[in-house]
Amino acid sequence: MTTFDKREEGFEQQFAHDEELRFKATARRNKLLGLWAAEQLGLSGAEAENYAKSLVMSDVEAGAHDVLGKIHKDFAAKGVAQSDHQIGRIMTELMEKAITDIKAGN
Repeated sequence: MTTFDKREEGFEQQFAHDEELRFKATARRNKLLGLWAAEQLGLSGAEAENYAKSLVMSDVEAGAHDVLGKIHKDFAAKGVAQSDHQIGRIMTELMEKAITDIKAGN
């Protein structure tokens, strides 16, 4: 194996590792976001947990834009006043927390 091949393999391994961490951070962020949104919707206990799980699954199936859309739709249906900008800000804050938690091994 040449030096170039070793470097290429190292980059591929790093890319795979980074993608795995990104997936874990996004899933964690969506769970935290779901729990926050559930609180805004007046849900607690098992209902809040189920709502959070539904957000994690909707992101896996459709992407982050759909997560924001689901929360916005659910808030509108319950009369919760939060703009897409406010929800997006919470998403950003929770992503930072998720990344910090994962790097800390939590």
